Amino acid sequence: MSIDIKAPTFPESVADGTVATWHKQPGEACSADDLIVDIETDKVVLEVVAPADGVIKEIVKNEGDTVLSDEVIAIFEEGAAGASAPAKEEAAPAAAETTTAAAGETGDGDKVGPAARKLIEENNLDASQIPATGKGGGITKEDVQNFLKNKPAAPAAKPAAAAAPVNVPAGERTEKRVPMTRLRATIAKRLVEAQQNAAMLTTYNEVNMKPVMDLRSQYKDLFEKTHNGTRLGFMSFFVKAATEALKRFPAVNASIDGNDMVYHGYQDIGVAVSTDRGLMVPVLRDTDSMSLADIEGTIRDFGARGRDGKLGMDDMQGGTFTITNGGVFGSLMSTPILNPPQTAILGMHKIQERPMAVNGEVVVLPMMYLALSYDHRMIDGKEAVQFLVTIKDLLEDPARMLLDI
Repeated sequence: MSIDIKAPTFPESVADGTVATWHKQPGEACSADDLIVDIETDKVVLEVVAPADGVIKEIVKNEGDTVLSDEVIAIFEEGAAGASAPAKEEAAPAAAETTTAAAGETGDGDKVGPAARKLIEENNLDASQIPATGKGGGITKEDVQNFLKNKPAAPAAKPAAAAAPVNVPAGERTEKRVPMTRLRATIAKRLVEAQQNAAMLTTYNEVNMKPVMDLRSQYKDLFEKTHNGTRLGFMSFFVKAATEALKRFPAVNASIDGNDMVYHGYQDIGVAVSTDRGLMVPVLRDTDSMSLADIEGTIRDFGARGRDGKLGMDDMQGGTFTITNGGVFGSLMSTPILNPPQTAILGMHKIQERPMAVNGEVVVLPMMYLALSYDHRMIDGKEAVQFLVTIKDLLEDPARMLLDI
């Protein structure tokens, strides 16, 4: 029985997607729930799995093609895996007897993926000359690209006059051109728009991290034991401090919609997570009602799913404020860029010991620079500075967060 494999249903904020990678090829056996194709959208990569045991009969949308919500991307043959195996075994000896193939023809067509076949035809290549590294000796798109890259160039015509010698450094000078992923292109577009469309300004302060570090050092073992292995980090303290500061300064927790200013009566804080596919900002919901353990556990889950490409659309929708931590990579100070339509973003940085004047004496303390970028159309400088000072005061005296003072 044939089944239409369709693209996932995209939310209203996502217009379309792009076929990123086919993990299964026509005729290749699939088990139910096997990953068969990745669909990349502006925000996340969605996985499409096999609906049952069988094989892919036909691929309708190749890698790089744009697909709409619920659009048919392949035809699946349920229960055909057992029938296809003998056919492939019989075809193998016939393919082995073939000694030559015309340019653009594979002589072993079932082992050439759709994307690879397209490149072979466009470049008038002989598939039998392309080293195959795919499963079962199949030729992949990357095999064709590597063959083209290493293919010797045609001899150039002899110039009429000898050109002046050019000094070229010894050794390889390789270059690699890679198309920007849809997610990376969307991130780039949004960051540029944020700088062009907002009156962005940044204010800085510094915080003594010793009180938080002492508290963490004193209770981290008990905390981990009490909360089933959840470790006590610094981010939960910043989230709680930011939540309290957002309640005191509603404009920092607001957004701009056209000519309207939208004030949010809740705190949904996005936490920037770096992944191989780009920067993602999953959102902690209602942080005012979350404990430190809830925050740490959710952030750890975000990080693990971000690395595995498992973050979903719902994880990143909304958000009223964002925190980004460049300190994990060693950044001492930076200017974070707004995450539209939010009006402010807090930047954390590296903790570094510095000599500080305390009560007339020089004391070495673990200090961190804080940066708050904000939209001046919505937030006045006085509010931005007071907001950042509130976070500083709460972190330098963590008991105030627990006592709500």
